[in-house]
Amino acid sequence: VMITLPVKSSLDQLRRTTLVDNGESALRLLLRDIRRALPNSIRITGGGTVLELLHTSDGGRYRAQPAGDGSGNVLDFTVADGSFDVIGSLQASPQGDVVIYNLGQTHADAYAGGNRASLAASSTAASIVLSAPKKFPLQSPQQRFFIVDTPITYRCNLSSGELLRYDGYGITAVQADPPAGVAGQLQVNHLSACAFAYTSATATRSGLVTLQIGLTDSSGESTRLIHQVHVDNAP
Repeated sequence: VMITLPVKSSLDQLRRTTLVDNGESALRLLLRDIRRALPNSIRITGGGTVLELLHTSDGGRYRAQPAGDGSGNVLDFTVADGSFDVIGSLQASPQGDVVIYNLGQTHADAYAGGNRASLAASSTAASIVLSAPKKFPLQSPQQRFFIVDTPITYRCNLSSGELLRYDGYGITAVQADPPAGVAGQLQVNHLSACAFAYTSATATRSGLVTLQIGLTDSSGESTRLIHQVHVDNAP
């Protein structure tokens, strides 16, 4: 009797620690992806159980004015333009889609494609070339552009007790639940509760994502984890 109680307590503590470690590992990856999300691309469906974002691999500033000697490839917003110079340079030769001034609204929604264009293979770290000329609807006040390489979805499947991550699928205007054509990668099991929430930015604060998950193992041991992360909404 004297030995049983502390042994049981130690085993309970071990189970709780395992649940917390597993949950924290999954949330850390989710937080990392959110911090790399295209501004204003967070969207949630499924009653708060499915979160999608557009993952950015790089970004920079486009040339808006010619150099002092008149040289330079300026991005023209009055016509369909097929290339422009990068001010500074990107970290590597870009691949994916270029997005300019994403507001998540009509005509400036990267999911719908109005402000998104595919990159040509000839793009370099100093020069962006589009696969087809594009007339972007709005200029960025800071001349920013972003390179998007894939959408990412996190989906809670409470019936199977799994948190799944999807990537490498096509961008769609309407959020898919689940994304078609790809299998989800297991992030954590023993999932018993899940709630994703997004509060969009205002003039005085950035956007905020709140992540809540509950884990319960076969012995009935359970834990609840809550994380919040500020997201960059400056397009």
